[in-house]
Amino acid sequence: MFGKFALAQFKKVNGSISPTQRAALESGTVGFEQSIFAGRPDWTGLLNTPAPTLTAEEQSFLDNETEELCRLIDDWKIRDELKDLGDDVWDYLKSKKFFGMIIPKEYGGLGFSAYAHATIVSKIASRSATVAATAMVPNSLGPGELLMQYGTKEQKDKYLPRLADGREVPCFALTSPQAGSDATNLKDEGVVFKGDDDKLYIRLNWEKRYITLAPVATLFGLAFRLRDPDHLLGDHDDIGITLALIPADAKGLTRGNRHRPMGSPFQNGPHWGEDVVVPVESIIGGPDYAGKGWNMLVDCLSIGRSISLPASAGGMSRFAARATGAYSFIRQQFGTPLSGMEGVQEALGRIGGLTYMIDAARTLPLQDLDLAHEAGTQARPAVASAILKYHATEAGRQVAIDAMDIHGGKGVVEGPNNPVGGLYQGVPVGITVEGANIMTRSLMIFGQGAFLAHPYTLDEIRAAQNNDADAAGKLLFKHLGNIFNNAARSIFMGFTGGALSHAPQSGPDAKFYRQINRLAAAFSFTANITMLTLQAALMRKERTSALLGDALSNLYIASNVLRRWNLEGRKDSDKAFMQWAAAHCIHKAENALHEVIENHPNKLVGLLLKPMVFPFGRLTRKPGHDLDAKIAEALSKPGEARDNLTWNTYVPTTGSDYIARLEYTFKLAHQAHPHEVALFKAAKKGIVSQTEDYAKMVDEGLEKGVIDASTAALLRRMKDARDDIVQVDYFDKTLTGPAMHRVKSPDIRNG
Repeated sequence: MFGKFALAQFKKVNGSISPTQRAALESGTVGFEQSIFAGRPDWTGLLNTPAPTLTAEEQSFLDNETEELCRLIDDWKIRDELKDLGDDVWDYLKSKKFFGMIIPKEYGGLGFSAYAHATIVSKIASRSATVAATAMVPNSLGPGELLMQYGTKEQKDKYLPRLADGREVPCFALTSPQAGSDATNLKDEGVVFKGDDDKLYIRLNWEKRYITLAPVATLFGLAFRLRDPDHLLGDHDDIGITLALIPADAKGLTRGNRHRPMGSPFQNGPHWGEDVVVPVESIIGGPDYAGKGWNMLVDCLSIGRSISLPASAGGMSRFAARATGAYSFIRQQFGTPLSGMEGVQEALGRIGGLTYMIDAARTLPLQDLDLAHEAGTQARPAVASAILKYHATEAGRQVAIDAMDIHGGKGVVEGPNNPVGGLYQGVPVGITVEGANIMTRSLMIFGQGAFLAHPYTLDEIRAAQNNDADAAGKLLFKHLGNIFNNAARSIFMGFTGGALSHAPQSGPDAKFYRQINRLAAAFSFTANITMLTLQAALMRKERTSALLGDALSNLYIASNVLRRWNLEGRKDSDKAFMQWAAAHCIHKAENALHEVIENHPNKLVGLLLKPMVFPFGRLTRKPGHDLDAKIAEALSKPGEARDNLTWNTYVPTTGSDYIARLEYTFKLAHQAHPHEVALFKAAKKGIVSQTEDYAKMVDEGLEKGVIDASTAALLRRMKDARDDIVQVDYFDKTLTGPAMHRVKSPDIRNG
């Protein structure tokens, strides 16, 4: 009887899931996030996973080829003048096989690990979002990944070597005017027919947009709905979503037009085809894979979303942290460096804490991919990749906003001497592509987690599909046991504040482990009760799903923040970053759970949950002002903390590049700072004139013996260098000429 009841409940949920949704929800593998869903974080497994490493070959490529690529890049020229990469950059990307990082060596590629791929992309992103986007696409759904996973031997032998060395420039096209996130609404169509030669062909008609590299691509990956009215491939008229390869010279294909992405003019544009005919063997994987395109896409998308966008967000954030920290010390107002002002410290705290958080969160899924590959298996971190895609790009958005705020007018005025304006303008790209952030948060994170990471849900759905009442009864019994167990743990830890739960480490991070333990039990209990009471209706309650996803995500990220601090040696120099990021995530997780309960679709359930989960209300707080001040100090002075946070950032040390001049002036400012303080104190005492004429104060200070000759020379160099850094660019009134700068910029020769 119990089994029949359980089966009936599971069938209700199963019946509400479309085939497309099922492919998305069931595809992928899980890792540490599964233990959070179970209410018991697996600290042993997390902390014992070794630190990621690069091979000697990968490290050499990062230190040499990637460094040289960054040196070639003039991002302002790309964005303002060329609206494209220069020929030298295109040639270098191809000749050094940046487009073939993931392609195995037997096909002429570099065969790099996921961690190496992400590390390289992240460094490029610290120099130019445009170049990073260009390098990312061929190594994702470009369609190199699809070919590697599903291509026939003939397709691999033909295309992978050409993709690896840049003879073929690929793109992949899914989005059309009618179908963005909703691939079920795909109108692009292919029809199977038999040619006069008795061979099978596909006649294609499509319209695509937002396709990166489409204007310059030589090989098009295409998603379309395949129809077979004459049943030449099977018994169905509508075979389903299918993927195929289309050469750029195919008759009826129109390409070459471009969109204009904000702030980052990477090659992106529409293309369309009218009665384009290709052999049926053009289907990726051959005719046997006709109709399997959506499953193929979902399966591979989790890989790309674990690598490209989180890596870009990390690179951008590290650059913003380094540049903004330096500028905040160089730039003075009211005789004080900006970094000494509490309002600025609040923004610097977010910049540093979120940057640390992004890099901490994105590492584990990369290791899952690489460790699975080494073991001869496959990882598809669907839940983790959705978490990273949303939270890394949203954190990057906040970092860009704060960097702009600190730079003020300098960040608003475009030009080669504005280091952050382009970052800010390019933020919407990461927010929108590879699954819009609103959709990812509202539907994907908790939606996939509820299937893949939950200990029982997927098996329950399978029991419903198999009409297995006995299995359904056993699973429901286990499921209820898990709920009662986590209810007891949630109530106990709610009353004790998690203080008695196990922390795998002692020290400044111990309290964070205990809070995660408490909130993981509360999350699991709340999620399970919500799933059981709402059942299929939960899929329509997007805000509830989003908030549960926020709780899961922030507990996952906070755990990885603690892992990073341990893997990097528990350095005291990095402690403030760890504490800020962990406190931030835990506070957000608790707030998300509280909001779920306060706004629960079932009011009675909400009333019952609140005293069980929050008997004394919320117990966490966001990072304190003291942490903001410590991070601001770390970012605004040379040292280990700043260098650790901004590792793998391209930093030129010679030439006239703005960043080279910024770094030079930053070091000079710290050398001059104690002497400037002494000079201003002398001015307040009336020993030297208190005037806005800095040069006059220096001269009087030398004359009155406040400073010596070498100090006066240092302060004069400091004035010239600071004047250079704080200047903004201007143009002639037509805005067509080169950027101009009122102060002559030094050409740094000695770093």
